[in-house]
Amino acid sequence: MPKISRTNKSKSRRGLLRTAHGSLLTPFFMPDATRGFVKLTDNEAVRRTGTAALVVNTFHLYLQPGLDLIKKAGGLHKFMDWSGPLLSDSGGYQVFSLIHRNPRAGKITDDKVIFRSPLDGSRQELTPEKSIQIQFVLGTDMMVCLDDCPPNEFSRGDLEKAVARTIAWAKRCKIEYLKQIKKRKLSGRKRPLLFAVIQGGAEIDLREYCTRELVKIGFDGYGFGARPVDKAGKFLDQVLRRTAEFIPPDAWRFALGIGTPRDIMRCASMGWDMFDCVIPTREGRHGKLFLLSSGKNAAGLKYDSLNINNARFAADWRPINAASSLPELKKTSRAYLHHLFRLNDPLGQRLASLNNLEFYQIWLKEIYRSR
Repeated sequence: MPKISRTNKSKSRRGLLRTAHGSLLTPFFMPDATRGFVKLTDNEAVRRTGTAALVVNTFHLYLQPGLDLIKKAGGLHKFMDWSGPLLSDSGGYQVFSLIHRNPRAGKITDDKVIFRSPLDGSRQELTPEKSIQIQFVLGTDMMVCLDDCPPNEFSRGDLEKAVARTIAWAKRCKIEYLKQIKKRKLSGRKRPLLFAVIQGGAEIDLREYCTRELVKIGFDGYGFGARPVDKAGKFLDQVLRRTAEFIPPDAWRFALGIGTPRDIMRCASMGWDMFDCVIPTREGRHGKLFLLSSGKNAAGLKYDSLNINNARFAADWRPINAASSLPELKKTSRAYLHHLFRLNDPLGQRLASLNNLEFYQIWLKEIYRSR
């Protein structure tokens, strides 16, 4: 039974999520190690940022390096030399975004997804059962059911079809999951957690219906599916808030793909427990740095962001982050980091990424303490 408690402020929660590779205090953030690594960093550096768990992607790892190699390594933890918890996304978002962008790239049926590999054009198929089988080969601690992930701007009718398919596939994922648990004789903390994904776009009643049907099947946690913004880029505040309320209080709540520090803070106040996103490393590679501010504002915690590419940093001799626990961030000047970005050197992108990874972990700790 999960250890989850409500705090005195808003609907925020604190919890302790236990896995075979360690326990995690919630709320927590997982950087995306999509293909088995966090871009431009190594695992030791990632650990030094305070990062405890990572997200990997079933779709990408299945295509490359492939399951045979990961099996030979003894599982993904050994292959990538990561001792902490791993969560594997089902790959549904990648497959469906591929097809929605280019219908000629594949086809979605009620039985499976048929697509062409973006690597070599080979014909591939992904079923709910296969997605779960792949994740067990990876050996991750937390798994996600394959779902139909439509754009939020889809018509009501198309959203209803995606919800129905998501529920049907979740049933098949659960059946396959139980088969694999029995086959591999996994129990207790060795049993991976299984998450279902809630779809429904911006239609709150569809989100409620999808949640209710998924809860009938029974999962360890439930995720918010599809992008958290509408077609105009507006954050789906009310949809996220209500969806969190639909999820039973004793289940984990996973806000997939969220996001910015501000959005994470907002979602934590709604009762979401888990977050992942490419933002800290992607933004870092483009020169955007996040830094914690002193004090608070009316909305809660404060943070600053700066673009190291700006000319004003060319002679800024202050350290990248004087408060960092990483020596390279405490000693390296912003002027030097600006110089590295001017030359497009990977070292600059690495330092900025490490800064942001550390910031995200500190940000979540501050959110935890402030609740």
